[in-house]
Amino acid sequence: MCGIAGFFNPRQDFTKEQKKWRHILDHMNQLQKHRGPDGRGTYLHPSCGFAHVRLKIIDLVTGEQPMVRKRGGQDCAIVYNGEIYNMQELKSELQAEGAVFETTSDTEVILAGYMHHGIEFIKKLNGIFAAAIWDASAGRLHLFRDRLGVKPLFYTKSKDTFVFSSEIKGLFAYPGVEPVLDRDGLCEIFALGPAKSYGKGVFKDIFEVLPGHLITLDGFSYRDEAYWTLQSRPHQDSMEKTIEKTAWLLEDAVKKQMLSDIPISTFLSGGIDSSLVTAICARELKKQGKELNTFSFDFTGNQKYFKSNSFQPSQDRPFVEQMVSHLGTSHRFLECGNAEQIKCLYLAVDARDLPCMADVESSMLYFCSKVVPHNKVTLTGECADEIFGGYPWFHSKSAFETDAFPWSSDMAPRQTLLDDALIHDLHMQEYAHAAYEKTINETPLLPEDTPEEKRRREIAYLNLRWFMTTLLDRMDRTSMYNGLEARVPFADHRIVEYIFNVPWQMKCPDGIVKGLLRHAGAEYLPEDVLWRKKSPYPKTYDPFYEKLLGNQLKETLATPSSPIRALLDSRKVRAFLDSPSDYGAPWYGQLMAGPQMLAYMLQVNYWLKTYHIRIV
Repeated sequence: MCGIAGFFNPRQDFTKEQKKWRHILDHMNQLQKHRGPDGRGTYLHPSCGFAHVRLKIIDLVTGEQPMVRKRGGQDCAIVYNGEIYNMQELKSELQAEGAVFETTSDTEVILAGYMHHGIEFIKKLNGIFAAAIWDASAGRLHLFRDRLGVKPLFYTKSKDTFVFSSEIKGLFAYPGVEPVLDRDGLCEIFALGPAKSYGKGVFKDIFEVLPGHLITLDGFSYRDEAYWTLQSRPHQDSMEKTIEKTAWLLEDAVKKQMLSDIPISTFLSGGIDSSLVTAICARELKKQGKELNTFSFDFTGNQKYFKSNSFQPSQDRPFVEQMVSHLGTSHRFLECGNAEQIKCLYLAVDARDLPCMADVESSMLYFCSKVVPHNKVTLTGECADEIFGGYPWFHSKSAFETDAFPWSSDMAPRQTLLDDALIHDLHMQEYAHAAYEKTINETPLLPEDTPEEKRRREIAYLNLRWFMTTLLDRMDRTSMYNGLEARVPFADHRIVEYIFNVPWQMKCPDGIVKGLLRHAGAEYLPEDVLWRKKSPYPKTYDPFYEKLLGNQLKETLATPSSPIRALLDSRKVRAFLDSPSDYGAPWYGQLMAGPQMLAYMLQVNYWLKTYHIRIV
């Protein structure tokens, strides 16, 4: 894993002021050094500049970037962030075609593939990636991103120069690119956040390369095209065949993603998703005489304060212990306390460059920091719920009948603390509905879909495009902020393509939530874990945490220089703090309720102040 950045302007010769432009490239690297603490490099051509920081996972010795090869005496250069899981197969094919390799890195496989087959080669890649390729002979810059958007890539334009970066902060290193927030940006924060519209970077005139898209620039044109889209197809397999194929796809995805030149680990919550990933990894390593490191997360005092509810029916630890005993892994139980969690609220903003999922994100950032001393690569169970229908809104009658995002259908809780003039000015409901409708209209359908099947596809597609993307962003930023590479086997595009078209009665046989996945994983897990009712990522139930947040928000509003004061109604905040929080009515997803609203506002204030954001 790595961080990339750069700029492109065919009408300017950057080599005429090499010291100036190399300094800017160095600054881009400095801002993203957490993504690649093991090395850094730059490349400067008259038309473009590349910057790269490296986290060494594959080819620890010779895989340095930017990587440059010659074709007809002209440069072909690449900067790339990610992992290509089918690199060995692709490399063998290229060698058979005459390609000669100088390294064992997947970076060179992408570059050699491009030089032999052109940009169409990216369609062969199975992995997580964001990359830029400069082809001097054609005078073209290509930027492309993996199919599901696991790896980030942002861009903007400063006068005639195109600027790109793995993280938004890298763009601000380029002269003239400033953090500005307009009305749409405020709507992104308050009407949609912690989600954001795909393709947008929230800041004014900052955008994101769409998942599965390729952007090509030369001296005369700019093209943005999809090289992959999710398609609806009739499902022809029997239930038995569907279970068999699902099991094979998952096992193959996990095995492919174990590719590493350093030891791997897994996150293990004791739920079916992470337990399946862990079981496959542990079995494969055992064949090699190796032991798998596993990690689980909880909050200090949760055993004392936890109360079972419909969202979190049980604690994880007993199931984690059962899986550790079953698989024989080397396990570490990690805990996060109130002080660490609040401190990491602000570090999580630094990592994301945006307000984010409050303590759901800050705690993950903290836990990742504790994993890194033991392992720099980990596999997670993320994305299974979005793909296999694990969330309550997949099964809710109201989600079928409500014309809104099912995880955030009511705008009222979001406006609880906001100033009335701001609410009136932003038209938050209309903004959110337009974003929702855009995705609904993009949903791939079949002509023969019944109204119920059509709605199921819409809900599934909404989850893939929005909710899953938010969690993938969380996983990337919290892990990479600590120099940890987190992989997501469930987000293999082959799994998504297949399961999206499996009928609901097969995904959820006999009304069993994620029944298809459970049947597919039957050989790997103990019965108690296999049929355990879903319990999401944990959060703290310590009432003192909410009190700490409330006190911090009061202090913030009492400070004249706090930018959030112009956006909140202090009387509403006081009333909110004086009333008991409703943990059972989240305003986003399953976990973000009263305390997370307070934490989110603290993050917004920190973000506005620290990034020196100008609101227009």
